[in-house]
Amino acid sequence: MPVAVRLAEPADADALAEVAALTFPLACPPESTPESQQAFIRTVLSADRFADYAGDPSRVLLVAQDAADAPGGPGEGPLLGYTMLVDGEPSDADVRAAITLRPTIELSKCYVLAGQHGRGVGPALMAASLDAARERGAVGVWLGVNQLNARAQAFYHRHGFERVGTKRFQVGDRLEDDFVLEREL
Repeated sequence: MPVAVRLAEPADADALAEVAALTFPLACPPESTPESQQAFIRTVLSADRFADYAGDPSRVLLVAQDAADAPGGPGEGPLLGYTMLVDGEPSDADVRAAITLRPTIELSKCYVLAGQHGRGVGPALMAASLDAARERGAVGVWLGVNQLNARAQAFYHRHGFERVGTKRFQVGDRLEDDFVLEREL
């Protein structure tokens, strides 16, 4: 499938929040409660937050769409997934200790609708994200992935990420265990 990847705009906020509400629970471990997931979605993945992210100069928010099905061409079809990069030194001490490449950028979000898995959306978003990280001068990219999310881990390993440490991740009222992965650009 031909995939168009572009920078998100504040006008994409509602669509991004819809995609996030569908995709975030897929990345959560089985012990994660729906209440904790919904609390995270409300506070971190709301339309208001996505509008803020799209306008934040320290972030790169990318969206993917089906280039063939867009009614007016690329950029006008429904969103199939998104990624978000965050510039700068990690605030988490465990991450700072684990990663070795500087300057670094975090791949904070990388989500694709379940019905689009295996159709080239994830690889297109990853390639565009890595290009954006290089353009910002990063020499390394890091991310956190739940230790029980084998599918995501396999995807990241296929794209050159290696496990370098662990960290905790707050989802609602729960602390989850994540692996820290890193790759050189």
